[in-house]
Amino acid sequence: MSHLHEPPPFDAQRALNAAKEAMRVEASALNAINARLEPTFAHAVQAVLACTGRVVVMGMGKSGHVGNKIAATLASTGTPAFFVHPAEASHGDLGMITPNDVILAISNSGESDEFNAILPVIKRMGIPLIALTGRADSSLARHADHVINSQVDKEACPLNLAPTASTTAQMALGDALAIALLDARGFKPADFARSHPGGALGRKLLTHVRDIMRRDPHVPAVKPTTKGLEMMQEMGDKGLGATAITDANGIPIGIFTDGDLRRLIAQGGDLRVAVAQDIMRPNPRTINQQALAAEAADLMETHAVTSLLVVDDTGRLVGAINSNDLMRAKVI
Repeated sequence: MSHLHEPPPFDAQRALNAAKEAMRVEASALNAINARLEPTFAHAVQAVLACTGRVVVMGMGKSGHVGNKIAATLASTGTPAFFVHPAEASHGDLGMITPNDVILAISNSGESDEFNAILPVIKRMGIPLIALTGRADSSLARHADHVINSQVDKEACPLNLAPTASTTAQMALGDALAIALLDARGFKPADFARSHPGGALGRKLLTHVRDIMRRDPHVPAVKPTTKGLEMMQEMGDKGLGATAITDANGIPIGIFTDGDLRRLIAQGGDLRVAVAQDIMRPNPRTINQQALAAEAADLMETHAVTSLLVVDDTGRLVGAINSNDLMRAKVI
C-alpha cells in the first residue's frame, strides 16, 4: 500500500490519547442526544407498535452496516424486522415491502441519492416512514412521518470526515428504539430465549429439570430400614454419588452421599450394622421437576452440593440431577 508520506514513528502515548479523545467525543455526542430526546421518538415507537407487518430497516454505507445491526436487535427483542439495501430496493427489492410494514430509514445527511430515488414510491404506497437522520431539514426528514434526530456536533475522527460519532449515535438510538419497544410489549426473558434457542441464554431459560434429570430405574432410592451395605450397592449401581431415602409414599426424607460415607468411616462407623435411617442426612435438598435447570444450578452453588433430588408437585421422588447432568446439557 502506497503512502504520500512516511508516517511518524509510533508513539504509544499519542495512540492512547487519540483513543481517549475519540471515546470522549462519542460519549459527549450520546449525552447531547439523550438530553434532547423529544416526543417524536415516542411517536416513532407508537408507529412501530401499530405496525401489523415488519420494520424494514434501510441505510447506505456505514449507515447500512448500522441498519443491519438494528434490524437484528429489533428482531431478537420481539419486533419483526429485516434489512433492505436502498440501492437494491430501486431494482426490485421494494417488492419485499408491504403496506402493513413500517420503514426505518437511516442516513446522517438525509440526502442519499438511493433514498431520494425510492421516497416517492414509498409515499405512494402509504407506508409509514421513520427517518433516523442528522439533518432535520433534509429531503429524507421532509418525507418522513416521524423524525428521530441523530445530529452530532462533530465526528470522533480528527479530520471530521470518517463516520464515527454519527454512526455511534445511530446505533445507540436504534438500541433505544428496540428497548422502548421491548418494554412497551412486556417482553420477558423467556421471550428472548425463544429467539435464541441455540445460545447459552436460551438453554438457561428453556431447559427444565425434567428435560435432563435421571429417571427410574436410574434414580438411587432406598427405604429407611435398608441396611448400609445394600444402600452402598444401590449407590454404586446408579452412579449418582448419593441415594435418596424415601418413606412409604415415595417422599424423600433423607439423603446419603459419598461425602457422608467418608465422614462415617472417619468416625469409626460400621456399614455392616448401620441402617439408612440412622446414618442419612434428613431434610434433603429437592427441586421440582418443572423448575428451570438454571435454578438447579443456582441451588447447588448456594448450598455447595453436587446433586439434587427431583420431586413432583406432591413431593414424591421422580428423578435426580447432578452437576455433570447440567454440564452435559450446557446449562453450566
